[in-house]
Amino acid sequence: MYSEEKIWLAQSDKNLFLLPQMANRHGLIAGATGTGKTVTMKVMAESFSDMGVPVFLADIKGDLSGMCVPGVDSEDMRARIERFGLEGFEYRGYPTRFWDIFGEVGHPVRVTVSEMGPTLLGRLLNLTEIQTGVLNIAFKIADEHGLLLLDLKDLRAMLQFVGENRAEFTTMYGNVSAASVGAIQRALLAFEAEGGELFFGEPELDIRDWMRTGPNGRGFINILSSQRLIQSPKVYSTFLLWMLTELYEKLPEVGDLPKPRMIYFFDEAHLLFNDAPKALVQKIIQVVKLIRSKGVGVYFITQSPSDIPNEVLAQLSNRVQHALRAYTPAEQKAVRAAAKAFRVNPGFDTETALTELGVGEALVSFLDEEGVPVPVERAFILPPQSKMGQADADKIRTIIATDEFDLKYRESVDRESAYEVLIRANEELERRRIEEAEAEAAEKQRLKEEAEAERQRLKEEAAAAKAAEKEAAAAEKAAAKEAAAAEKAAQKEAEKKKATAKKAATVAASSIATAVGRNVINAVTGGKTTSAATIAKRAATNALTSVMRSGSSSIIRGLFGNKK
Repeated sequence: MYSEEKIWLAQSDKNLFLLPQMANRHGLIAGATGTGKTVTMKVMAESFSDMGVPVFLADIKGDLSGMCVPGVDSEDMRARIERFGLEGFEYRGYPTRFWDIFGEVGHPVRVTVSEMGPTLLGRLLNLTEIQTGVLNIAFKIADEHGLLLLDLKDLRAMLQFVGENRAEFTTMYGNVSAASVGAIQRALLAFEAEGGELFFGEPELDIRDWMRTGPNGRGFINILSSQRLIQSPKVYSTFLLWMLTELYEKLPEVGDLPKPRMIYFFDEAHLLFNDAPKALVQKIIQVVKLIRSKGVGVYFITQSPSDIPNEVLAQLSNRVQHALRAYTPAEQKAVRAAAKAFRVNPGFDTETALTELGVGEALVSFLDEEGVPVPVERAFILPPQSKMGQADADKIRTIIATDEFDLKYRESVDRESAYEVLIRANEELERRRIEEAEAEAAEKQRLKEEAEAERQRLKEEAAAAKAAEKEAAAAEKAAAKEAAAAEKAAQKEAEKKKATAKKAATVAASSIATAVGRNVINAVTGGKTTSAATIAKRAATNALTSVMRSGSSSIIRGLFGNKK
């Protein structure tokens, strides 16, 4: 409880206080199951709230919701109050807000894929190092192209885009195999089947909404319903680590303050480190080391300090160690290690006390005003002022419905992001592809028609050339025929003329011969007509005719040559 501006947490032979100015030096609440870790966490959370410091708690067992209502008086509680001498102790409820990733018993808690980042998302999906590398490439490409990754459908669309264009991206960013893209898509499908799609989206949780105080100045206790969430340990631990990272990245440096700006309880903290890759563990260590300067205190709750890496344990200065069991050599070793982490108290043996502590009893060591751990004390934890166990369901629903954040976070918002942009781009590409295909088909048809027209033109030209050639041949043949006919007619005419001339020559020769012969006969016969004269005349005529015939032939040959 909050007393004297300090957190009065436990009592041995003296009151043990956690100093507000040292509360951001982080802390550890450890112990076996059933030893009282939850009560310790509740008492601390109530005290921080009274101090005006907002608190975050993960309700894994469902028994933290009772913090919104006053505790219930009982004989056992009265005995504890009397034992501690708690004057003025009163039961009261605390300003409480309920949150739930699944939106069932609290305001929905959403985070965008971009804010989660590839490293945490890779762990969330249980990806290999190579697959996480491909996821990094997808985030890088989305960032360079201005594509918002808000929910899982955005991430799926982005992975599909990267896979379809992997040949181009491989040369720029490294190998992107279809097998890795397919493996990530399958992991997303399995995650969605577990209700993971409710985890991503908008409105995204503004981590500063968990850093509010109520009208009376008390800090709000933000309770995350985790009964269902813890069934997926990696989802649970990854989400809480994201919250821690968000606080670190968004809060300004403030140095050492009189009291923390917020206290963050990380229950079942061992889940954060189970199977975590080295790079993630280093990130956790870095955040835990540096977030103190942002005014945030982180308190890990787990069964054994050995569940937490030494580099993280070294940062946990305020410790409440409940009983540990030492039934096995490994457990005995863990007890020795836990005992050695405390500053020695000569009044008792720390290692022995660790195995003897009763329920509600713990070894306590906080930092003093100088930041030095005080010697360990064996003490009893004070009782909480709020109700132990669950609050009435109607009470929780009323608190949720009347809270200022109900309207802000109740309904999801699906604004334009990578999915819509890529769908529209794909539709545009498909439209262009269809147009290009139609244009290509039209061009092919045009070329085909042009080729057919050209073929027809060539065919017609060939036919025309052939017809012209045939016509020319016919004309040539006709010309040749006409020339032959003309030559033949000329020859015939020449022969006719020759024959006519020959005939004329013959007639002329005959006439001459006749005249000559007559003259000769007359000369022979003296012009007489006696029979002897007639006979002589006939003989002379025949001789003369023969002579004239021979002579006329010689004359004709001389005129016309030997041709017939």
